[in-house]
Amino acid sequence: MSLARPGLRSLAALALAIGVGAGLGAVAFRYLIVALTTVFSGHRDYSALGHVPNPHVHALGIWFIVLAPVVGGALYGPLVSRFAPEARGHGVPEVMLAVAEHGGRIRPQVAIVKALASALCIGSGGSVGREGPIVQIGAALGSVVGQLARVSTANLRLLVACGAAGGISATFNAPIAGVFFALEVILGDFPAQAFGVVVLSSITSAAIAHAFFGDAVFLALPRFTLSSPAELVLYAALGAAAGAIGVLFIRVLYGIEDLADRLWNGPAWARPAAGGLLLGLLLLAVPQMYGVGYPVLTNAVRGEYAIAFVLLLLTAKIVATSLTIAIGGSGGVFAPSLFIGAMLGSGFGQAAHAVVPGLSSHPGAYALVGMGAVFAGAARAPITALIILFELTGEYTIILPLMVAIVAATAVSQHLSEDTIYTLKLRRRGIDINRPRVPSVMRTVAVSAAMTPLPKAVNAHESLDVVAARLSSQPHQTLPVADGDGEIIGIVGILDVEEHLSRGSHTTAGQAARAPEPLYADDTLEHAARALALGNDSGLPVHAAHDHRIVGWVTHRDILRTYHHERERLTPSDDDTRGTGTRRDSPMR
Repeated sequence: MSLARPGLRSLAALALAIGVGAGLGAVAFRYLIVALTTVFSGHRDYSALGHVPNPHVHALGIWFIVLAPVVGGALYGPLVSRFAPEARGHGVPEVMLAVAEHGGRIRPQVAIVKALASALCIGSGGSVGREGPIVQIGAALGSVVGQLARVSTANLRLLVACGAAGGISATFNAPIAGVFFALEVILGDFPAQAFGVVVLSSITSAAIAHAFFGDAVFLALPRFTLSSPAELVLYAALGAAAGAIGVLFIRVLYGIEDLADRLWNGPAWARPAAGGLLLGLLLLAVPQMYGVGYPVLTNAVRGEYAIAFVLLLLTAKIVATSLTIAIGGSGGVFAPSLFIGAMLGSGFGQAAHAVVPGLSSHPGAYALVGMGAVFAGAARAPITALIILFELTGEYTIILPLMVAIVAATAVSQHLSEDTIYTLKLRRRGIDINRPRVPSVMRTVAVSAAMTPLPKAVNAHESLDVVAARLSSQPHQTLPVADGDGEIIGIVGILDVEEHLSRGSHTTAGQAARAPEPLYADDTLEHAARALALGNDSGLPVHAAHDHRIVGWVTHRDILRTYHHERERLTPSDDDTRGTGTRRDSPMR
């Protein structure tokens, strides 16, 4: 990709600015979560501490953990309901919707409200991740920058993806994974030139985060080894199980949300506080569910938990995250997917080691692969899952087992569920962003499909009075002009004739003729419409694709006729789409 053209230089500058903003936003968001976690729990991260009291309210003992989500919900519930309802929930589907349906437009206040609400939710015990919020925060920043710069809709979507990539990159210190998350999950379908711009934003954001946190990663991982090629069979089995668990996570998440919808009849702003009591009781029983839970995940990867306990943590995480989202909490499902995968992998690895000790690796290796496999099963983003685990470990030997597990997880997930954890949220609102889309006729259909035979040309020696008579007696407002040999030398339009006649000029058609920018048969209808508009012409000659021979004529009317015909041909009929519509099961959160 070359950045030499002015448009790409401007886009690169905007991507660079968004990368800086997303990086600083991710840093500030992480510090805010730590600060609020310290306020609500008395510790920087409470999840791995067990039943310890909050030193700020020592009289409450361990019972403070029941009240923390209630107080947090009482703060972020009204904030979200009043200023940005789209900041409720896990964030990524809203970004996908903005890109797919709203031209990349996201309201400016979403970034601020999402940051505050998610930090309050996680800090007060909400069992959700910080990655989804920072994706939405970065995407909102990209959208605002693009709208202020008045970029095109296509470029606005691209800048939203730049912000999302920057958020993932800064959070995980994984710039490549940030790029592929933006391209695979947010954009879905993307032009080749998008890659360079998103990479620029992702690298910039990672550099900003590195300046604050250094080389430290969020997860300390053991060295990965593959004992034997035969062990790949075990990893395939783990992947299949991970795909099923990913779908189970999706169904429990939205099932609990549906249950909460049926049970809650009060105002939306009060729902997080009321539901916070249930979440607090769950945290009292399993305090490891407090917040994001990376220390607990790290312990599981190191093999510090017995198989029964990791299965308890797996189940509890699915329920705790689902409950947090169902009551109106704000936070992501990316980190919970990794957490669930680590627990599944650790339990699977311990069982495999007990059954075939000579074949299986350390359970921590299975925990690593399980992280990527469950995320792939839930989000259906296999490339992102593969890249992010590779960047986190830095171990090339993980690639083959991870690929085997991710392929199996994705296949099982696709078999069990049409939707991902992100797209199902939108489908429940009646929005199917995966539906077949009608191709852009203006950008895909060539001028050759619209052009008509060349109108009878005006002789270059004819007077303008004769040209005026011709133009007044036929529908064409622009005509080709030919020399004595019949070669087309230009065009003359009604405005050209009026201008010369008003000056009392006695010029000929050849002297009044203009040479328009050449239009070729393989140019798109969009290009032809732009050429007609720029020249203020009603018709233009069409050249052969590879030389200057005139092969036809195109007008605004021809373009509109072809556009209408192609739209009717490409748009599915009601019979074709009947039965594929979506059902609104519950309000979007």
